[in-house]
Amino acid sequence: MALEMKVPSPGESITEVEIAQWLVEDGDYVEKDQAIAEIDSDKATLELPAEASGIITLKAEEGDAVAVGEVVCLIDTEAAKPDGGEEKSGKSEEKKEEKSEKEEPKEEEKKEEPKKSEKESYATGSPSPAAKKILDEKGIEAKSVKGSGKDGRITKEDAVQAKASMGTPGPGKRGESRKKMSMLRRKVAQRLVTVKNETAMLTTFNEVDMSPIFALRKKYKEEFKDRHGVGLGFMSFFTLAVVRALDLFPDVNSMIDGDYQINHDFKDISIAVSGPKGLMVPVIRNAENLSFRGIEAEVKRLATRARDGEITVDEMTGGTFTITNGGVFGSMLSTPIINPPQSAILGMHNIVERPVAIDGHVEIRPIMYVALSYDHRIIDGKESVGFLVAIKEALENPEELLMDNDVKRALEL
Repeated sequence: MALEMKVPSPGESITEVEIAQWLVEDGDYVEKDQAIAEIDSDKATLELPAEASGIITLKAEEGDAVAVGEVVCLIDTEAAKPDGGEEKSGKSEEKKEEKSEKEEPKEEEKKEEPKKSEKESYATGSPSPAAKKILDEKGIEAKSVKGSGKDGRITKEDAVQAKASMGTPGPGKRGESRKKMSMLRRKVAQRLVTVKNETAMLTTFNEVDMSPIFALRKKYKEEFKDRHGVGLGFMSFFTLAVVRALDLFPDVNSMIDGDYQINHDFKDISIAVSGPKGLMVPVIRNAENLSFRGIEAEVKRLATRARDGEITVDEMTGGTFTITNGGVFGSMLSTPIINPPQSAILGMHNIVERPVAIDGHVEIRPIMYVALSYDHRIIDGKESVGFLVAIKEALENPEELLMDNDVKRALEL
């Protein structure tokens, strides 16, 4: 009996997926629930498990776009499981022998090639002493100049007329490869261009003295990890600072829908994570209800699922504000692009010790530059600057503004 395997629906509004990679070959025996393919939607990459055990027959090629519900392979559930794969190895040996037989004539052809060059004169492509001096002064290789002298020799006149070109190939490799972008990457590219074209995006910047957070983490990170099983990172401080700022400036937590502005009374914070298939943006739901421990645990869970390719479409849908951290890659400053339909995104960057003026004295402090990109259609300059200043204030005074002057209680120690 041949079981038809159809493409399952990865989520609402998704009608088509792409076969990113087959994890098995045509004619292989597969076990039930074994991952047989990776499929790309415009939101995520998901694994396709076998619905039964048997011999598989592929009905779609890698890179094919297939509709949800379309048959992509057949599984012969009555086929017996092969013992040791001797038949396959025998076939592979036969293929190797055939291949080696086909390659033999090529070796003979290669041996004959030098005979052609033997007919050419030693002067072909060689510059005269005067021509060589001129070419060396110009930095031009002799092989890039066609000689007009006897037997193709490069003359002084050839060298004088030769011109250096920025496109002249150097001695290094000049190969190139071509591969089709995944559906996810193509969708991301499309969305980014749409944002640039359809929003009035501006970016405002500020700097944050990270000394207070450094001090808190140094004092409590070991106890926090022992108690909760997760590290006390920067993301919990930034997320709670964003939650506080969104309360103060609610328009930043809104979106445009046609002629209407929709404000949210909840804070679903998207966090940008680099995954094996590109940028993923999982969502921390109702971040306003989470503690430091809750946020760190959720960040760890979502980041792990994204990097393992297990993240679902639902886990990446519906955020109201995004935080992206280019600092983990060494970025000093950037202008992050809004994640539609959201209206703003906060960019974190690397932390560098810089000289700053403190009470009239120069001190060395760990400083991070932060950036807020926002849609000027619904967020005014005053609100955007005030929002970023509120984040700066919370991060530079976390005990009072994020922990209500009770650190141990806030960290649940």
